[in-house]
Amino acid sequence: MLTLLKYSALSLISPSPLLPYHTTKTLPKFVTRNTRGSRRRWLPQTVTRVSSADDPTVAVASSPPPPTTIVGGDDENGVESAADVVRNFYAGINGRDLASVEDLIADNCVYEDLIFPRPFVGRKEILEFFKKFIGSVSTDLQFVIDDLSTEDSSAVGVTWHLEWKGRPFPFSKGCSFYRLEVVNKKRQIVYGRDSVEPAIKPGEAALVAIRGVTWLLQQFPQLADRL
Repeated sequence: MLTLLKYSALSLISPSPLLPYHTTKTLPKFVTRNTRGSRRRWLPQTVTRVSSADDPTVAVASSPPPPTTIVGGDDENGVESAADVVRNFYAGINGRDLASVEDLIADNCVYEDLIFPRPFVGRKEILEFFKKFIGSVSTDLQFVIDDLSTEDSSAVGVTWHLEWKGRPFPFSKGCSFYRLEVVNKKRQIVYGRDSVEPAIKPGEAALVAIRGVTWLLQQFPQLADRL
């Protein structure tokens, strides 16, 4: 999500039409099998937009689940699930509520955004960047989760896109990975990585470039030390 500053600047001048946007506060429930050693099952996610834009949250809804036991979002130790932590993380950014986001990030968290030259290290540095982000974009620009894994209690994968008043934002599809740990009886994000759709898409030219670099490395192996 940290790539948003770059792509929002490029895309706000795009002639793409912008239409009203609504989000929903409804979050999907977890589905588990009621057996010994219960495991969370991964379910596809779809997007719904039904609530007021005055209360921006992550818009996610589950597809109709099979006949299974529905349980809450906490694990057997009463700690919030990894998937819920990540959902709340996106909801906090959408709501411009850094106070709620702060407690979701571990003090020594490392956050990589692949268009930046170095990762953001530590809660303070990460929150400073989010503060700049929140001050730079309108609340009409919202993250919408397309799909989110729920089975693992320590790792979560997310695919998402941005929307402006209900209209897909140009060059804003992304995927993220989060590693979580229980710190002081709270599950927090200790590592994150974002990869966002590029504004320039080279297509097959990228394969040509990769082939060329591979050939150079084969001819001059010492170049690998400079990578």
